[in-house]
Amino acid sequence: MNGSLVAGLLLAAGRGARLGTPKALIEYEGERLVDRGVRLLEDGGCHPVVVVLGAATVQVRGAVAVRNPDWSSGMGSSLRMGLAALPPEAPSVVVALVDQPFVTPAAVAALIASGAEVAVATYGGRRRNPVLLTRPHFAEVAELAVGDVGARPFLRRHPELVTEVPCDGMGSPMDIDTPEDLARLRGSSQAQ
Repeated sequence: MNGSLVAGLLLAAGRGARLGTPKALIEYEGERLVDRGVRLLEDGGCHPVVVVLGAATVQVRGAVAVRNPDWSSGMGSSLRMGLAALPPEAPSVVVALVDQPFVTPAAVAALIASGAEVAVATYGGRRRNPVLLTRPHFAEVAELAVGDVGARPFLRRHPELVTEVPCDGMGSPMDIDTPEDLARLRGSSQAQ
């Protein structure tokens, strides 16, 4: 896959129900999480980057923004919309979530360097995000992404295709779902 165009896809459409505000708009270290997510994918080797927005409509520099009118149905519709928005010349994509600000570009680069058809980052042996998918699997991933799930049903259905890429030491998969998580984020001394 090296030398090929690897797109980035940032899912940032949710309203952050438990948090009380769309996660894309949260600021950390002077940067909105949506901008941080775009930078994560770009710095990790992805181009172009597509961002799926929904609850919040914001200007995003350095990315193609698409709005998911069905965002309230869950992550599945955003994943489907994002996959459909990728340029046809992109043979693969790294999918990341806006609410994981401590994932690093090194993790994205490791997924790309794996050369795998389907790769998932692991932390402490547990599968987390981001995930790399190649185009031959986009249609089935989209078909199985229903409700508030992303690529997980596809990964479970096809364990033989999945390459786990250990990303320990390449950041943290900690996500921001609640006000307590946000307080921990703002009080954290972790560095990107």
